[in-house]
Amino acid sequence: MTARAADRARYDRATAHLDAPVAIVDLEAFDANAGDLVRRAGGKPVRVASKSVRCRALLERVLARDGFAGIMSFTLAESLWLARSGFDDVLLAYPSADRAAYAELAADPKLAAAVTVMVDDPAQLDLVDAARGDGREVVRVCLELDTSLRLLGGRVRVGARRSPLHSPARLADLARAVARRPGFRVVGIMAYEGHVAGVGDAVAGRPLRSRAVRLMQAAARRELAARRAEAVRAVRAVVPDLEFVNGGGTGSVQHTAAEEAVTEVAAGSGLYVPRLFDDYTSFTGRPAALFAQPVVRRPGVGVVTVLGGGYPASGAAGRDRLPVPYLPEGLRYDRREGAGEVQTPLLGAPADDLLIGDKVWFRHAKAGELCERFDVLHLVEGDAVTATVPTYRGEGRTFL
Repeated sequence: MTARAADRARYDRATAHLDAPVAIVDLEAFDANAGDLVRRAGGKPVRVASKSVRCRALLERVLARDGFAGIMSFTLAESLWLARSGFDDVLLAYPSADRAAYAELAADPKLAAAVTVMVDDPAQLDLVDAARGDGREVVRVCLELDTSLRLLGGRVRVGARRSPLHSPARLADLARAVARRPGFRVVGIMAYEGHVAGVGDAVAGRPLRSRAVRLMQAAARRELAARRAEAVRAVRAVVPDLEFVNGGGTGSVQHTAAEEAVTEVAAGSGLYVPRLFDDYTSFTGRPAALFAQPVVRRPGVGVVTVLGGGYPASGAAGRDRLPVPYLPEGLRYDRREGAGEVQTPLLGAPADDLLIGDKVWFRHAKAGELCERFDVLHLVEGDAVTATVPTYRGEGRTFL
């Protein structure tokens, strides 16, 4: 029996009492992945990206481990909710236009002490001030440095379109603007190199593209390391007591942590290890989060149909954004139908061994987005479900 077949047998036994659709997290794999992130971080703390987990119980589990400290959140409303739930170090990774949440933040000393907001434009400070009302708490601010690699005088850009602050000088200018402004305090810098951390460099069947990605990423790491160090020096000249410099992501933890200027790294997807991480050479994780759909039809030889399954991931639309049939091994989509809203046909020899009601296990293309489809996660240890915990959705929290 292969390791994957053994996992399938365990998951089927563990969830035999549960009807599919059902989502699980294998705690042994989850904990092993957490340990690998800490190892790769080389002694620097790992801040957990909540968008990749979206389950408070699992956020608490990983933050209880040595090597993890703080949360990187994805909306201001989520940040406030987490702070009220007892998480005392929440860095909002994206600028917000949530006026009501800013009013709450500025009026509550506990929230203001726990939550740091992201800024890359003075207009965002104007929005906060306009939303304050009677709130007079000092708002903690993190400045975001754009990490994109720019070539040929800026005519070629590699990387996400995030912050407008690409040069160290512009980042320092904004730091001075914040420092002059009552009610705000710069406490950190973030620089997320998504084109390094979030792009696979070993895509199956595409050796030339994979080599090009590796060459691009090596060049991007060199350029960013120098620019990030310069940016940190420039901002520290304005804000000597800067608390943190955050960088990285699951795919680049060890490279980013090696930079002297970086004080912490961010990661989250590496806890679940979704399908997109199969295309990386920088690390090998264990799939920890899976979902199962039930077989509801057997249309013919070599074909079964499962209920639902059309859970595409965000990003540019393509086959790599679809969940993949994982267990039993050897199933594939019908190219003419793909993953369906209500039903999904699957092809392959293993289909003939599946009966009505059997489970087919899938891996999502990305990490936390799976939790937008399920109210609960069943936590598996060995061949048993040892706990069932709510996702954000299960707690009535759908922030985006």
